[in-house]
Amino acid sequence: MEPKTSAHYQRLHRQRLREQGLVKKEVWILPQYGQALQRLERLMRLPGAHPESLAFDHKEGDMESSTHPYWNIHSLAEDLQRSALAEGGRLQVEVLEGADASLLVTLPDFGDLPVHLALSGDQLVVEAFLWSAADVADRAGLNEQILRLQKLFPHATLALEPLGSEGEGYVMFSAMRATSSSDDIICEILALADSVIQVTEALAGYLPRAQQA
Repeated sequence: MEPKTSAHYQRLHRQRLREQGLVKKEVWILPQYGQALQRLERLMRLPGAHPESLAFDHKEGDMESSTHPYWNIHSLAEDLQRSALAEGGRLQVEVLEGADASLLVTLPDFGDLPVHLALSGDQLVVEAFLWSAADVADRAGLNEQILRLQKLFPHATLALEPLGSEGEGYVMFSAMRATSSSDDIICEILALADSVIQVTEALAGYLPRAQQA
């Protein structure tokens, strides 16, 4: 079955944000606080959360977090399944068994956007499918625009990957230390999902077929 494009999840994501009573705000901050703002935003979407109680590491411009080594994908799955988001039904975790087991994380708040996690040595790779190369109207123009936009998504990278008999597809991914805490990993998953929505919005003009999928 051909995977759904990021445009499909973008539409559902916007709809569910509106249904939750959330509103969009524009803010201006120093660049070193980008990651901290993303995490604060995630917390401020949760009913009953107290964002004013967050602790920040002012040297790094980031929230404090403990480290925990994840050398096994199953132990990471267990921790993610015990998270508040998972228990609230806002994050679903499934282990994909195989020679190199990985995780499939589904995000209902993002229209059931699927995000894949895989361990590679001391790194954890977080990845989401964007769209098939066949859905792109002007690949050269799109690729040039991606290079221009990369600075807007400093914590994620866009790449082309083979899709077997279906040709090639664009993905967005990020990498982090396997010693990251489960809270940091969840924040990375949510940040990547949000970037998927934003980049799809920014590049919509190149994706007429994907927008209709």
